[in-house]
Amino acid sequence: MVQSRAFRHPCPFPEPVRCSSMTRRVSVASVDQFEWLALHDRSVSQDWVRRCIMLQEYLVLEDDRQEIGFIRWSRFWGEIPYMDMILIEPSFRNCGAGKLLYQHWEDEMVRLGVNLLMTSCERDEPAPLRWHRKNGFEIVGEVEFPGLQESKEVFLAKRLV
Repeated sequence: MVQSRAFRHPCPFPEPVRCSSMTRRVSVASVDQFEWLALHDRSVSQDWVRRCIMLQEYLVLEDDRQEIGFIRWSRFWGEIPYMDMILIEPSFRNCGAGKLLYQHWEDEMVRLGVNLLMTSCERDEPAPLRWHRKNGFEIVGEVEFPGLQESKEVFLAKRLV
């Protein structure tokens, strides 16, 4: 089970004020956070949000007890941890919040003995692609979904030591 950790994070960027040094905490999502998750994770149904909460497939990042981001993950082929979605509230971006949340997830996967992580994004999304690569992911393939999305889906993987 993923445990909760508190961090003190000094943000080097001026403004917004919400990006200042606050106590940040990463924990497994609880049923109490359903409404916030359902509001912010709009790419899936509310039933799927409930399912992921029950299976502990959400990590939530809080800043002074306010939700500011999440990772939703699952298992590719039922085995390989796959980061389906990472989202940080806009006013908390570019302060290391996403990196902190991702690092917590990666650390937990290492603790569980995992040696490979996966994720994906669309080819025409340069910012997410750059972020994943900056965090050690490498492109391992692409697939096209005509009629479903305009751009190819790029799959990325990261080997863990």
